[in-house]
This record gives sequence, structure tokens and C-alpha cells, in this order.
Amino acid sequence: MSEVLALKYRPKNFDSLIGQESITQILSLALANKRLSHAYLFSGLRGSGKTSTARIFSKALVCDNGPTNTPCEICENCQMANENRHIDIIEMDAASSRKIDDIRDVIEQTKYKPNVARFKIFIIDEVHMLTREAFNALLKTLEEPPEFVKFILATTDPLKLPATILSRTQHFRFKQIPHDDIVHHLGYILNEEKITYEPDALAMIARAGHGSLRDSLTLLDQAIIFSKSNITSLNVADMLGLLDTKKLDEIFEAIFNEDKNRIIEFIKELESYECEVVLDELIAHVKSKFYTNDAQFSMLISERFFRILSEAKQLLFINADNGFVLGLCLFKMLEAMNIKRVDALISSLEKEKFRSLETPANSTQSINQHTEAASPTKQTQKQPHVPTTKPTSNLETRNMQDETSKADNRYEMLIKELGNRSYDLAKCFQNHVSFISFSDNSLNLKSTASGKDREILRHGFGLIKQFTKEIYGINTKISVEQSIQTQEVKKKSVVEKIKEEIKNTPKQEQIKEMKNSMQNTGLNDKQQELQNVLQSDIIKQAQDLFKPKKIKILPKE
Repeated sequence: MSEVLALKYRPKNFDSLIGQESITQILSLALANKRLSHAYLFSGLRGSGKTSTARIFSKALVCDNGPTNTPCEICENCQMANENRHIDIIEMDAASSRKIDDIRDVIEQTKYKPNVARFKIFIIDEVHMLTREAFNALLKTLEEPPEFVKFILATTDPLKLPATILSRTQHFRFKQIPHDDIVHHLGYILNEEKITYEPDALAMIARAGHGSLRDSLTLLDQAIIFSKSNITSLNVADMLGLLDTKKLDEIFEAIFNEDKNRIIEFIKELESYECEVVLDELIAHVKSKFYTNDAQFSMLISERFFRILSEAKQLLFINADNGFVLGLCLFKMLEAMNIKRVDALISSLEKEKFRSLETPANSTQSINQHTEAASPTKQTQKQPHVPTTKPTSNLETRNMQDETSKADNRYEMLIKELGNRSYDLAKCFQNHVSFISFSDNSLNLKSTASGKDREILRHGFGLIKQFTKEIYGINTKISVEQSIQTQEVKKKSVVEKIKEEIKNTPKQEQIKEMKNSMQNTGLNDKQQELQNVLQSDIIKQAQDLFKPKKIKILPKE
């Protein structure tokens, strides 16, 4: 009678463990250097090797030559451990023995020394199923067990364990077994069993196992029976309800050929499959083709396909109709083929740009040729050369109008950006600043602002300059022309300040008193007073503005 493959090919030593190299290395070195802990915790995905590792580690501890990382496999302790009948290796399923009374029995057994081996080892599988009271009862024993007792805890959900348990154990996290390692191991088993197979079929089984070696071996048992010891990808696809590789190639061939009718046929055919499984198969196929540098699956196309497929999987989580999701996904992938490549778009844009630059010159040349052909008599008549200015053609006038319109649009954009940042600044800018021209990276503006409005524009000039460079170009400079009205207002304000200064000058009686007080210093009072007035700030501003030839200061009446 044949044995189940998962049990027949269960690892017997550290070297035969699949996909857990780092964990096997740590445990082997710990055994070799005799640096052993009293409690270990193995966590990870189902079928990743937790229980097998616990049994191998226990056998290494009780071997007659141990503790050793290479058990002899011939001593009585090793043979009993391989047959799961060693009296000092106690396995307990916490899913069925989860109460505090079961843990009390374990604690009672730790008080007695091992019968035949040097250690008494307790392997507690699915330890997260224990009750809270059972965990509390185990804490003290787990922290300070007798020196001949070792605990090995195994779980698929370490987050359910209390922090007090985690802190008392050495935690080893078993990772998901890589896809290639599972395929290689399945091929090794089939070669040992002398069963023919196709590599693509093993890849489909490994992918359906989702990183669990035990699940993959269970599916392999089914495939051997279903395919009558000749495992093909078609048989495995029929057994698992998956898509055959050839079918996937046909689907993508219809997409690349943009064959809408063929895609509709595939949608009707795939409605009998589970939509999530079909999407997973499509994702795996695109990934495989992209990794093998298939010419059809470029980076741009693959990125779009991955995004479309991920969006389709999200629709399934909101309970969307399976047929609708699958049809939407395939038609989106068909639509993605209509988008040009990025480099093709760039080259076409460059050609269009050069064509637009060459068109005005050719148009002007054709206009000149047409004018010359229309008046042949003028070529035969000799006329004296009269220097004339070259008239502006309609094309040049149109180009100038286009540039002016473009500049106006950018100026409106500048006002809009200022309004998004500061309403008061934009309103003041729009009311008192007008656009003159834009040429040679210079934005020429005319300002009529004065007083408070002028201060608002002065404080917001940094913001105006920033948006100007963003819209017109980084090298753009701003040239502001003050209007005559603004200069007149400025002159009036200066005159008013002068009048106010003169009004505040001392009267004659005050001047006389100042003269009497300054006689001791020997200075001329009148000259000193005049010198002070001439050196005042308001007089200097008036000189800079009006540039007078002579200044007369008259006493106030």
C-alpha cells in the first residue's frame, strides 16, 4: 500500500529541510556549540516545516552521540524518534488539549527525569489555541524549567500569544517556501517515484500551493491519480480549475491582435471558472513573460496590464459580478494596446515641432513666388533703385498677433495665480498695473499705484516675481514704468512735506532766543539754523526730485 507523499518524504535531518536555510543554520550551530535554550517558538505558514524541524531538533538532542547537529540515525533513541514512539519526546496538540488541566499534567511531568534520554522534550503544536488560564499556568514552568526539560512551541498565529510567552522563548519565524524550491522538490519526488511529468504542470501545482510544501504535496498526490501517472499541464489545469498555459497564450494573442470577437468568446468560455483564479493566472502569466524579457510584454504594456488586473481584483472584494469583472478586465487590456509607446510619442511630437517651424518660411517663399509670377512685366522694366522699407506680410502680422495673444493669456494666468495666493495683492495688481509688452525675456509693465496700493505691491513683489518666472520663464525680468500721474502725486506729497517742515520751523522770537543762548559758543545763529534746514531729509528729497538751481528760505510771517 502506497504512503502519502507528505509523510513518506518528510525530512529526517536539517539538510533535507526545504526553504528554511537560516533557521537550520542557527539550530545546527547551537547544537554544535552546546548553546541551548530551554524554550523555542516556531511560527509560520502551514506546511513550512515547523513540526518537522521540532522533531529533527528533538532527535538531535536525544541522540546517543548528541547533542549533535548530525544525528547518527542508527542508535535506539534516533530510531524511536523517527518512528514517533520515543517516550521522552512528548507531542501535544493544543487545539484539543487546551484547558488548564491539560497544562497541569504537563507541569507534573516536568518534575520527573527522562526515562532513557538525557532530555525530556515537550512539543506543543498550535499553542495559540490554549486558554488564557492555561497560558498563565505555564508561565512559571516555561521561564524556569528543570535543566533536563526542553519546550518547543509551534503556531501559525504568533500574534495571539501573550507577550509574557513570547519573552520567555527563542522565536524562529518560518518564511514562505520559494516557488522554485517547491518545483524542484516536486520534480525530485516524481523522479524517485518514476512518474513522468511536464515542468509547467509542476509550476501550476506549486503556484496553487501558495508557498506551503505540504499543500503542494497533497495536490501532487491528486494529480498522480487524476493523470494516471502522466502529469501534464492540461490535466492539472482541469483538476484544479485553472487555465492551461496554451489557453493563456491564446488569450493574450487575441489581445495583442486586437481581436474583439475572439475576446468575447474567451469571456463566455471563462464564465465557468472562478474569476479570482483566472485573474491570478493572468497575473502569473504576465509576470512570467515580463521576467523572461518577452518582446511583446514591454515595460509600458506590462505596467498597464498589472494595474488593470489589480483593479479587477479590488472589484471582486466589493462583491462585483464575476463575469462583469472579467469582461471589463480583458477589454481594458485591449484598450491599453491602442496607446502608443512613449518614445513614439516623443518622436512624433518632435517631427510636428520641426514641421511647424519650417512651414512659415515655405509659405513666405511661395507667396513671393506667386507675386513675381503675377507681374512678369515688372521684371523687364528697368526702374531706378529706391530704398523702401519691407512691408509686413499677413503671415508675420498673424504671428505677431498670436504672440501678443499668448502673452495676454500668460498675463491673465499671472493674475489668476496671484489671486489664488493673495486676493488683496491680485486686486491691487489688476487695478493699478497694466501689461505693455513681453520681449527678450523682459516683462514690461506700467504702474499707477501710489500710497497704500504702492506699499501692497512693494511687499508682494517677491510673490509677483516668483509667479512671473514660473509662467514666463526662469530668466524673465520685470521692468515697471511709473505713470506721469504717479510722479505728480509723488511730487505733491513731497511739496506737502516741505510745507509741513517749514511750518514747524522756529519763529523769529524763537530764533532770537536761540541766538542769545548760542552767543557763548561763538557761532552765527542764523547760519547755523539755515544749515540745519538745508541738511534736513525733506530738503534733500526735494533736491533729488526737482533738481533746483537755488533754494530760498523765507521766514514765516
